[in-house]
Amino acid sequence: MPHLFADPEFWVAVAFVVFLGFAAWLGAFKALVNALDERGSRIAGELAEAKRLREEAQALLASYEKRRQEAESEAEAIIAQAKVDAERLAKEAEEKLGDFVSRRQKTAEQKIAQAEAEAMTEVRDAAAEAAIRASETILRKRSKGEKGLGLLTKSLDEVMSKLN
Repeated sequence: MPHLFADPEFWVAVAFVVFLGFAAWLGAFKALVNALDERGSRIAGELAEAKRLREEAQALLASYEKRRQEAESEAEAIIAQAKVDAERLAKEAEEKLGDFVSRRQKTAEQKIAQAEAEAMTEVRDAAAEAAIRASETILRKRSKGEKGLGLLTKSLDEVMSKLN
């Protein structure tokens, strides 16, 4: 046993037992246990709060994800509707252009027909005028005298009234 008193580990163990006895006598164990329990309770509360905050964050994230998906689907619907509207407007514009071109073509055809009719009338008038002059020249050469002149005037008046 003499070498037991020389061992430093023995004295550490004795000091520890004395300290525990002194702490028990002063009631420090209860304070130490209460402090540890308090700290454990505080940590448990912080963990519960962290868990609650995490769940809120996950719910908020899910909500934002749902909103994002809804916004994407709404954007896709808007784009699809815009494409449909653009195609419809293009078809309407094409139809209006076709109608406009056909109206312009009909108007041009009517103007051409009218110009042809006017040209034909002018040609007929010019031909009639030329025929009258030629007839007048021929008849003047053939008919002489007052009786021939009266007949010529009467004939020319008839031809002009029939031609006009």
